[in-house]
Amino acid sequence: MGVVEFANSPWGQSVPIHIAFGLVWVAVIGGLAFFIVHAIWLRYFAGEDEYAASAPAPASLGEKIPRHSLAARLFHWIMAVAMLALLFTAFLPKVGVQFPWVTYHWIAGLVLTASIVFHVIHTTFFLDPWSIWPDKIDIEDAKRRWARAMGKQAPAPRRFAKYPLENKMYHLAIVLAGLSVMLTGLFMLKKVRTPFFTRNPYIFGDMTWGLMYVLHGLAGVGLIGLIMVHIYFAVRPEKLVITKSMITGNLDREHYLEHHDPARWAPEALANAKRASGSL
Repeated sequence: MGVVEFANSPWGQSVPIHIAFGLVWVAVIGGLAFFIVHAIWLRYFAGEDEYAASAPAPASLGEKIPRHSLAARLFHWIMAVAMLALLFTAFLPKVGVQFPWVTYHWIAGLVLTASIVFHVIHTTFFLDPWSIWPDKIDIEDAKRRWARAMGKQAPAPRRFAKYPLENKMYHLAIVLAGLSVMLTGLFMLKKVRTPFFTRNPYIFGDMTWGLMYVLHGLAGVGLIGLIMVHIYFAVRPEKLVITKSMITGNLDREHYLEHHDPARWAPEALANAKRASGSL
């Protein structure tokens, strides 16, 4: 099975036209295999989490710790619906489900684009844009965890900041796949009649269009696997508290103290209390 399918242009040039549909099944089977391996690892091999001592909890710490603002939660769920709509409208016709998928697909694509633009502006100017990117402590603690998993002597890793390293790496992967889908999709709108763009399928040559289709398809297949993994972790019992926080906006105090270091992540309510006391 080839990864890319080719066709001959009117001038006899062999050009890529899209990815092989079999890659969809590769992504699905790979996602299912990950579920099984991860569940077995947690059940039979993973030990209890051990952390180095962290900063003491502030006296102002309440029972509910603010984690996600309303704007951040709305973005997350709008983006989720748009991505699922994009995947269903892209791949259902391939298995024989017929409907006016092109119209639904580009509408979902514009919704996704608008949500991403909003997210970039919101995180840049109203949140801490660096909280989701790996830092030096994340890398050091990853090395410690790996050494301890291999049976070597190493200091205990520290508790997390707002986001663990695995969340940050997932975010990087979803950013790359999402931006690839978004940017190629915006160019591809020039080949479709919409109220927003004048149709012009000749802005690129056949080879450029073909490569764009391939990148769009590969990113779409990547999103299948990424979304499967995201949903898997969202419904795992030990992660339900995180999923709940994307609905309510809050974390339970117990979970916060168990997994997060107040010195690395002081939620806004705690930061405001520290400023009022003059400690910030």
